[in-house]
This record gives sequence, C-alpha cells and structure tokens, in this order.
Amino acid sequence: MKLAVLETGVPPGNLAERHGRYGEMYQRMLGLAEPLPRYEVFGGRLPERPEDHDAYIVSGSPAGVYEPLPWIGQLTDFLRAARGKAKLVGICFGHQAMAQALGGEVTKSEKGWGVGLHDYAVATRRPWMDLADRVSIPASHQDQVVVQPPGTAVTLASAFTPYAGLAWEDGCAISFQFHPEFDPAFAKALIDARRDRLSDPEGAKATLDRPNDNARVGAWIGAFLTA
Repeated sequence: MKLAVLETGVPPGNLAERHGRYGEMYQRMLGLAEPLPRYEVFGGRLPERPEDHDAYIVSGSPAGVYEPLPWIGQLTDFLRAARGKAKLVGICFGHQAMAQALGGEVTKSEKGWGVGLHDYAVATRRPWMDLADRVSIPASHQDQVVVQPPGTAVTLASAFTPYAGLAWEDGCAISFQFHPEFDPAFAKALIDARRDRLSDPEGAKATLDRPNDNARVGAWIGAFLTA
C-alpha cells in the first residue's frame, strides 16, 4: 500500500515543533514504521497523477473549503480525478473537501465551534468497523457538511454533527469530521492556541481527560486502507 498525505495546513505556532505535523500524526495513528510521503497542497503541490499512490489521507486545515483560494480548487479537481483510482480518507477539512468535491455542501455552522472530546453514535456499520456502538474522539471545527454527498452512507453522527462520518457506497472513500490523530496533549494545546475564539476553552480541555477511541478509529482507517 503506497499511502501519502495531502497536507492542507500545518499546526499553528510552534505546535508542529512540539507535536509533529499532521503527516507524522497519521503515521503514529496507523502504527507505521516509515514516514508517509507528504504533499503541501496549501502551497500548490499535488501528485502529478492520482495513480501515483494507492491511497491518500486529506488533512485538516485552518481554511474553509468555500474560500476562493487557488489551491482549494486544485485539490477539488484532484479529488474528483482520484475517485475510483485511489482510496481516499478525509479528516476534518479533508472530510469537508471530499464532501464538497463529490456533490455535498459545506458551510460555517451557526452552532459555533465544536472542540474537545465529542461523542458520536454509529449510524451505519461498514466492514472495516468493529462492533462499537459509539465512539469518543477529539474535534476541532467550525465548518460542517450540511448537504450529504450522493452515493454516501452516514457512518457516525451526533446532534452537533449529523454528518460526522461518511462512507462512499462504491468503497473508494471514507471521511470523518473529527480528529482521531489528535492525542489529548495536542488537542489541549490547539484549544489554547484558539482560546480567544472559543466560548469555554477550559471546559473543552477538561473533556479531553476522558478516555478516547482514537486507537479504535485509527484501526478502522487502517482496515479500510488495507482491505
């Protein structure tokens, strides 16, 4: 399996130095020995062809998918071209970018920021999932998918995030609004970096002391990629 990361952003401030970039977080999440190839999509760099790798993880980003940034249009075109040629896994912004590129809609949510540890119910079970009925995973987002892309099933949902997990029926792609790659220390540091935008940063940080299901969802992603 030739897996690569499409990096659509980097952790703010000095968090990348302290916790690694998103590609390194996915490497740890999947238990991989070797670093993953990374493409700085936000800098205009993408693979020449979707077939250059067997699969891609599309990362989180501080940008919104609706912003008129040239690299977002380039990513959208790449995702459409990659469908059926490589497996796709979207995380947070990546979840939103895949949804919008493939027929859904994303907006800045009137519900505000979703941060801290969030609980999600399993809505539809797929073969790469185990028998868990609920998962608790760190979240950090203000935008949300508001129109479900055609040809998808909702795998995970909450009252705050109805389209928290999506799986394309043709088996080529899955995506999640939350961050299974965030360990509690990084998730807390990210809240501190954004605390002036949040209504209750300390309350959100406190939720991250609860047990999480990062390893479980990381295993789901690994099972999807290797199926």
